[in-house]
Amino acid sequence: MSEFLIKYCCMVMRINVDCSGCCRKLQRIILNTKEIEMHSIEKQHRRVSVCGRFRASDVAIRIRKKMNRRVEILEIQELEAMNVNAEQTPETTEEVFQQSACQVFQERG
Repeated sequence: MSEFLIKYCCMVMRINVDCSGCCRKLQRIILNTKEIEMHSIEKQHRRVSVCGRFRASDVAIRIRKKMNRRVEILEIQELEAMNVNAEQTPETTEEVFQQSACQVFQERG
């Protein structure tokens, strides 16, 4: 029953993407993962942010297996107060993602 109660969360990971080919491969993997609604890849800082309804460990393991690179989870933030429903507009969902990503990046400094 707990599998059906997956909350909306944002996760920040550190992955070494040193070339544009690795970056494209990572982007393709993320786009093909149906649970991920939004993502952000910062190649210079080696950070990848993803948001959606998923289990963090499942996404990290999937990326590690497909990329054959080490994946380090830096931050996981569950968004309970700002529930994201199908009724919300994409702008609202994007605002939630940007706010949570900014908070995580400011905390990590």
